Amino acid sequence: MPDLTTRPDVAGALGETGVGVPGYAHPLLAPVEWAELTRPGTPLHWAVLNVAGGPGDRPDPHCLEAAGRLKNAYGGAARSASAGGGGRATGGRVLGHLDLRHGSRDFGEIVSDAHRYLDWYKVDGYYLDRCPTDRIDLPEVRRVTATLEAVLDGAAHLVLGHGSHPYPGYAEVADQLVTFCGPWADYRWSQVAEWTADHPPQRFVHLVHGVPRSHLDEAMRIARWQGAGTVFFTDRSDRAAHGGGQTDPFQALPGYWDEIVSRIGPGVSE
Repeated sequence: MPDLTTRPDVAGALGETGVGVPGYAHPLLAPVEWAELTRPGTPLHWAVLNVAGGPGDRPDPHCLEAAGRLKNAYGGAARSASAGGGGRATGGRVLGHLDLRHGSRDFGEIVSDAHRYLDWYKVDGYYLDRCPTDRIDLPEVRRVTATLEAVLDGAAHLVLGHGSHPYPGYAEVADQLVTFCGPWADYRWSQVAEWTADHPPQRFVHLVHGVPRSHLDEAMRIARWQGAGTVFFTDRSDRAAHGGGQTDPFQALPGYWDEIVSRIGPGVSE
């Protein structure tokens, strides 16, 4: 099993600032949201597919269709790009949702779900939700990410959903780290960890809910100042997302989605 100590040039793979969608609702409940991601010019880096707290017990035809449309809209998956010449796709990835439960999830369960996502939905990588942040948990997370990389033949895009700044060593075992996930009231006064300056912005993700339309420009400035290359801002509030995982505020489109797209611009290309 390979031991990941360095990551590829994620900056080159992702390009400019773009959007990462941490988990829209099921395509039956959010058809407009999934359709919007395929609109030409959308600066999408990736979107997380969460069928039923994971891949579910069997393939879901609605999720299959949504994932297929998204991948087709961006010219194929990162895995296909790698097979064709070693390059990675620059956007529009579909990531399977894997809940690490702050380090308490069984390793075998994680790998089993990863294989289901790949077999059923041909995902391009994984979003490891509720990922631990402490140094003591790093070896086990390294074991998980190395295995997931092997599952996708070295072409997996891996995002660690910490939600806050973790021990710096986590930057060496995944493509991207979610170093902020929370409300605008906290984000506007947040500070970036000094060690992040050693890495390009494309290594970091900020997910912020409750951002008023009038503060959207300010939120984008903060993301750039703090060095986050992938963002998701929404005016929706954290109504019921206290039971774990960042799902509720991010399940639907923000009211100013068109403004986000126009401000960031086409951040991905083939």
